[in-house]
Amino acid sequence: MTTAFASLPSLDLQGAPCDLRVVDVQKHYDGFRLGPVSLDIPRDSVVGLIGQNGAGKTTLMKGILGTIHLDGGNIELFGQNTSTLTDVALASLKERVGFVSAVTSYPVNMTVRDVARTYELAFPRFSRAEFERLATSMELLPSAAGKRVHDLSRGMGMKLQLACVLATGASLLIMDEPTAGLDPIVREEVLDLLRTWMEGGNKSILISSHITSDLSNLADYLAFIDDGQLVLNCGRDDVDAMGVAHLRTAELQAVRAGRVAHDMPALRHDLSYDLLVPDRTAFSRAYPDYVCDPASIDDVMVLLVKGEVR
Repeated sequence: MTTAFASLPSLDLQGAPCDLRVVDVQKHYDGFRLGPVSLDIPRDSVVGLIGQNGAGKTTLMKGILGTIHLDGGNIELFGQNTSTLTDVALASLKERVGFVSAVTSYPVNMTVRDVARTYELAFPRFSRAEFERLATSMELLPSAAGKRVHDLSRGMGMKLQLACVLATGASLLIMDEPTAGLDPIVREEVLDLLRTWMEGGNKSILISSHITSDLSNLADYLAFIDDGQLVLNCGRDDVDAMGVAHLRTAELQAVRAGRVAHDMPALRHDLSYDLLVPDRTAFSRAYPDYVCDPASIDDVMVLLVKGEVR
């Protein structure tokens, strides 16, 4: 299990307007425990949720959406504690939340028109005009209007989900691996659509993805879950400031004796170590003769999970 590292950056969003607050959420299964996890989704921001398969990302999202019963903690939507609301009030609040899953889960015999009609009946604020605008811009309409769900490609299915969800008038999106399995062109179309949607203001997104390059280009904040625990929660700029120092044994010992990265994890190779550095600029000033490269999100994940502190 990954441990917390005092030198890592962290967020303090107390007082900031948040469309979603996860407060000490816990869920227990046989052989797995999520939490307690606390996480804020600030208004007008995109939070990228990262972690290995089985780390707890989907469990956390299910808890937020209310599709599983939580064993502890609270979910706050748009400033209201969901556990204190009546069923009617909670349903009204959830109309402002849109969920996009990794798979297109509509009945396979439905046509694109049928799916849109279902959303129209289920969501009072659904805009048929907005759906048609979005679907046309993504080339679903008019050509695919009569196509059935089982005939849609992976990319077309995701476009259909997005057109329907965004047309509901949602102001908070919960997205579970929306770009998985998409070809690079469709993936970029999806990301562009989300960027454009965010430009309208008063919106927010919590998105999980194994394609960390997508989050590098979209997310304002990153939250890393490992083995059910929130290990890292910081701004994307904080991750951009990190580095990976490539050190020999004696060099690692020298760094460990200092203060710049003394408690950070290092991954051993045959003849050297990779050390995660929280501030590459500060490290380079303190150790100008040591090689320190920029850290990618993948680098940070690998070093936090597999690296050791001695």
